[in-house]
Amino acid sequence: MLRPIIAALFLILSGVMAVAQQYTLAPGDTLSVEVLEDPALNRNVLVLPDGRITFPFVGSIPAQGRTLAQVQANLTTALAPNFATSPTVFVSLSRLSPDAGASSTITGDTIAVYFLGEVNAPGRIEIPKGTTLLQALAMGGGLTNFAATKRIQLRRTGSDGREIIYRFDYRAISRGAQITGATTMADGDVLLVPQRRLFE
Repeated sequence: MLRPIIAALFLILSGVMAVAQQYTLAPGDTLSVEVLEDPALNRNVLVLPDGRITFPFVGSIPAQGRTLAQVQANLTTALAPNFATSPTVFVSLSRLSPDAGASSTITGDTIAVYFLGEVNAPGRIEIPKGTTLLQALAMGGGLTNFAATKRIQLRRTGSDGREIIYRFDYRAISRGAQITGATTMADGDVLLVPQRRLFE
């Protein structure tokens, strides 16, 4: 009696897995990434409106229009230089985009910000308008172990074309006078994280 039910469930599960493997990713999808050799890297990553994901030690890689297996292979290759042997990476679909048809409208509501220095995913990334400073740092892969957390800089170009530099302590960000973790990022903002000095 149980055998036909188990066989039917196995066939259904196999079909679902096959569909999931052929599914091509879209902006708004959330992926679950696991790295067996370094559990500290395990996390959920969002496919951003520009169709890319950001991951520590890798930076930004394309995901839109690719399958889970393709993204998994790309991450494995990109992470390999950081390990003695090629890492074992698993990528699965954690959550579908809330509205797959909204991707075209989301793209116009993004801004470009830049990460420099001791962050896990330096470079340019597209983030949604309204993203806060702490959210942006998380999208940039977070800080490395060598980050000077007390001397982080947010560099912003004012309306007069002059650069304004806001310095803040990451650990006391909620108590900052000019800038807090809830400060909203602006287009063109640069987050610069210097390297920690000896005994800092």
